[in-house]
Amino acid sequence: MSETVPPAGATPAVAVVGRPNVGKSTLFNRLVGRRQAIVHDQPGVTRDRIFGLVELDAGRVVQLIDTGGLVPPGDDPLGLGEQVFLAIGESDLLLFVVDGKDGLVAADERVWEAIRRTGKPAILVVNKGDARAAKEQFGEFHALGIEPQVLVSAEHGGGIEDLRQLVVGKLPPAAPAADEVEMPSIALVGRPNVGKSSLLNGLLGQPRVLVSPLAGTTRDPVDTVFAWEQRRFRLIDTAGIRRRSKVSGAPEELAVMFARRQMERAQLVVLLIDAADGVTTGDLTIAGTAWELGRAVVVAVNKWDLLDAAARERLEHSWPRLDEILAGPARVNLSALTGRRLDRLMPAVAATLDRYRLELTTSEVNRLFERAVARHQAPQLRGQPWKLFYATQVSTGPPTFMLFANRTLGRGGYRRYLENRLREACGLGGVPVRLVVRKR
Repeated sequence: MSETVPPAGATPAVAVVGRPNVGKSTLFNRLVGRRQAIVHDQPGVTRDRIFGLVELDAGRVVQLIDTGGLVPPGDDPLGLGEQVFLAIGESDLLLFVVDGKDGLVAADERVWEAIRRTGKPAILVVNKGDARAAKEQFGEFHALGIEPQVLVSAEHGGGIEDLRQLVVGKLPPAAPAADEVEMPSIALVGRPNVGKSSLLNGLLGQPRVLVSPLAGTTRDPVDTVFAWEQRRFRLIDTAGIRRRSKVSGAPEELAVMFARRQMERAQLVVLLIDAADGVTTGDLTIAGTAWELGRAVVVAVNKWDLLDAAARERLEHSWPRLDEILAGPARVNLSALTGRRLDRLMPAVAATLDRYRLELTTSEVNRLFERAVARHQAPQLRGQPWKLFYATQVSTGPPTFMLFANRTLGRGGYRRYLENRLREACGLGGVPVRLVVRKR
């Protein structure tokens, strides 16, 4: 149904690899220029591959991939190593990061021995170079046989420019740039452990992110660009959003905050709910947040194949609350794990995105609102009727309309009435509509 594609036609990939807690995510954030990957002293915080675009010297752009720390197989219950080697396999260059303050340790040698067999070119990045011990022990790392090597401080930025120049020098020649097509971003959101990562993997047809029955496995937001029906989309897998009182541990709290930020980056949100649980208070909260941000929403009801008659009745009984908040969104009943009905999701997403970008001519807008007003007049205020003079669309994504009248409208029923008539006329289920009423 889909194929994974790079963010740009011939963008080379550079993977940041090494043992746990040597500063890989800090280096990734430094090179990307924003705090995209979660950084914490606790080893194992980075679990999935994290992607970001970096513009280097000479105008070169690379896709940087942050990875989890490599550990011996017996100490890897979540299968982090599989994700690391997937990143290595799709990369043109590796940044092998070590801790300069620790000096060369046996764990570095074991990890490099496993990576060296892949035959990928590498740069040795000795991190924490601002420490005296790192400068004194820098020469020890020549024993690994990796050239070139560079001393950096990912936290403070020392040596980063030298590293950027080394990366440019190790990259293959630049290919002619392909025209970049605007890609809508789609955030996969929901409560913890409802199957977001399984859904992403199912769409892509590969184990792009970790899947585990343990809630909270996904912490970093994960971006993947893929093609469907000659259209390109950016999918953002996010950590499960839960009430703050349920959040435990600094990395998970950061993940929840990042998940909310990812909805701000997206144009459309796929809200995944657990069919067996029905629509919960948490689902309604997430839906309300997406709606307030002005994001289009498609609802995916996961684990549909596991429902019995009683569970289906519970789901249908709880559905109207969500349906009201999201103004009749497209709903797809599916199983992310088995792939059942998964082929129905992207058509619903594409159709909702098209409606999210609705553009009407001024004459069409005026005809729609004139019919709505003629059908039902606004309540009078102090004996004065509300009169519409003129209406026009001022933006899209979400569709936003400016109405000029003899007085403004509050947030009450008549504004909602106009929004609903517009939504009905244009088929805008699951799409927020913005009305700005100005007094002329």
